[in-house]
Amino acid sequence: MTAIAQRTARAIALTTLILSLLGACSSPPVRATCPATQAGATPPRTATVSVADPGFLAAYAATFRFRLGHPRSFAWLPDGSRLYYLRSPARSFVQRLYAFDPATGKETLALTAEQLLAGAAETLSPEEQARRERQRQAARGITSYRLSKDGRTLLIPLSGRIFLWDPITTKSRELQLPGAGAVLDPRLSPDGTQVAWVRGGALWAMALNGGAAVRLTPPGTKELQFGLAEFVAQEEMARHHGYWWSPDGRAIAFQRTDTSAVERMHIHDPLHPDKPGRSWPYPRPGKTNAAVRLGVVAAAGGKLRWLDWDHKRWPYLTRVRWQKSAPLTVVVQNRTQTELAVLSVVAPLKRPKKPSERQTLLTERDTTWLNLDPAMPRWLPDGRRFLWTTERAGSWQLELHDLSGKLDRVLTQPAFGYHGLVSLDADGEAVTLLASTEASEQHIYRLRLSPTSQPRPPERLTATPGWHGAVVAKSGDAWLLELGPTNAPSRVEVGGRQRPSPHILPHEAESPGFPVQPRFLTVGPRKVRAAVLMPRNAKLGQRFPVILHVYGGPHYNVVRATQSRWAMQQWLADHGYVVCSFDGRGTPWRGRAWERATKGDLLSAPLADQVEALRILGAQLPAMDTSRVGVFGWSFGGTFSAAAVMRYPGVFKAAVAGAPVTDWLGYDTHYTERYLGLPAAAPQAYKISSPLTSATQLKRPLMLIHGTADDNVWFSQSVKLSKALFDAGIQHDFVPLPGHTHMVRDRKTLERMYERILGFFGQHL
Repeated sequence: MTAIAQRTARAIALTTLILSLLGACSSPPVRATCPATQAGATPPRTATVSVADPGFLAAYAATFRFRLGHPRSFAWLPDGSRLYYLRSPARSFVQRLYAFDPATGKETLALTAEQLLAGAAETLSPEEQARRERQRQAARGITSYRLSKDGRTLLIPLSGRIFLWDPITTKSRELQLPGAGAVLDPRLSPDGTQVAWVRGGALWAMALNGGAAVRLTPPGTKELQFGLAEFVAQEEMARHHGYWWSPDGRAIAFQRTDTSAVERMHIHDPLHPDKPGRSWPYPRPGKTNAAVRLGVVAAAGGKLRWLDWDHKRWPYLTRVRWQKSAPLTVVVQNRTQTELAVLSVVAPLKRPKKPSERQTLLTERDTTWLNLDPAMPRWLPDGRRFLWTTERAGSWQLELHDLSGKLDRVLTQPAFGYHGLVSLDADGEAVTLLASTEASEQHIYRLRLSPTSQPRPPERLTATPGWHGAVVAKSGDAWLLELGPTNAPSRVEVGGRQRPSPHILPHEAESPGFPVQPRFLTVGPRKVRAAVLMPRNAKLGQRFPVILHVYGGPHYNVVRATQSRWAMQQWLADHGYVVCSFDGRGTPWRGRAWERATKGDLLSAPLADQVEALRILGAQLPAMDTSRVGVFGWSFGGTFSAAAVMRYPGVFKAAVAGAPVTDWLGYDTHYTERYLGLPAAAPQAYKISSPLTSATQLKRPLMLIHGTADDNVWFSQSVKLSKALFDAGIQHDFVPLPGHTHMVRDRKTLERMYERILGFFGQHL
């Protein structure tokens, strides 16, 4: 059976199951609208007995949404003979390092933070806390590590210090470093003989054979930093590093960041007014960004060499790649994000003697905006060709370019549904890819790159529907699959070409303790992807109020066909609700036009799609009482929820808006200007995309929730909306979370927050 036929059959089966359960139709056609009249008279509202697990919320909070206990941060030895990873207990944020032997299937606890610190308490500097917030890193203990290519050394940053661990002798040692303050972003040189780090805003390096530490850049200041990525690079470009080793370890390229002209934002702890506040440079739309330059310096120290390009044309440094046999490669982007260039530098430590030593390999343009692929460019081992991805043909495709930047050939067509690059084999003969023709799924593929008279299509490695990922050893002979199937719990499989029976990697994660039963559909003429969850005790003829759980914004789809992410929604449904989610226009993996429908207006098209999907699905499923619909979301989902209840009071009867952006002039440049343009050039785009514009239209209950220490979506965003509503005499609820950032991780706070949300919807729906 072909993949298309399998998906069609699966869709028919799921749709038939849902509609037969709810009494909508006895044998509905796939994805067809079933008029409400076919189901007879509208069933009456029915009081239902909750089957929600009373212990779920405590377990959900204690396990950080059931995320703790799963293995993560995987690293293979190049030959695939051993796998390293991190894991915490099910109810602890403290991660430990494990090793796994795929030949025997044996797991070994390799190292703990307690061993390295000899019982001392772990401490985090404000700078490290900010870095972890950008990475959405909630763990403690061993949170990251670097493995040398020969597998003989692991570098572990911990408590602002650097430790080295030898997996053969199992002995560790701490590097004694000069200077004061926390050590940030330490990394080994490619050959594992040196280490570099940032301390006091300066870049340092040292040989591991007993050499002295060398400060490679001038000392940093409050406004001038070396070797660290600026805020928008970390938050919006998926670039978390500010320096890059040369392949031979003889030089380092580094970022110089000047924030002297950038506006600073401040956070004070309302629970401790006696303590001073903290401040960060935070660029808002239309205002000054950090000034970024790229320099190169010898690893042993010496004169700094600056690599200049047209900074006025391309102020954003989005990616730096320095690979063996290839030139130093830089990707830069203009302020409006409609153009980017891939630049190469042949001899970065020397002044160019001829123009060919520095060149523009290729330029991409888009009339709306250009998305960034964090894996690109990627040079093949011969240094004569590189991989590149583009959306110029209407959807992502993978290409191969030669040393001059000229297109060699297209490797995947837009219809392939490219999602991302997993790995490139050491011999450059094959790549492992993520892709899917179905927006709610992600699959793993292998693609041979060697030219043949009849190129073979990518080979799909995952057959089970779901959302899957992979980590592949450099040799390509060993792999790890992170499997998130549609109708089973997530798991991690370890195997390889010589191991037909893969091992299931051990974990300590807890499960919800009850079956999670999402149904995945497409709805309406736009084929909006949908997920629906019913009470587990639903009976034919019953009707339930509806909770729309939404994100609705760019670069993220809620409807992923994997069972493991729907536990909270099932628990809410078990209290007597139909819980549903939709991915309308503006979400990824549906092509360039679908995603860019929100240019200049982030709310109108997504709102229209969600409302239409509710209407159509409600007509198909009489169990949905669409006269009682609540909406809830976080971050952009909070923005969406606030706007939805204001603009569509006839549809939405109550809303919970978590950490919403209410005024886009108060969010960061790189995200906001990508979609709305510069404020001076597009003031109407900012107005129409802001819930503040519609605040006086609020006629339904609204609850705002926001962490007071949020340095991504600032607490002031909810305060502004609350003030506008208060000034207009409009009742609303406001729940501040003192001391919490954009990522709420405290156990008790999570429990109380979801209790409030459930109680709010219970009262108003």
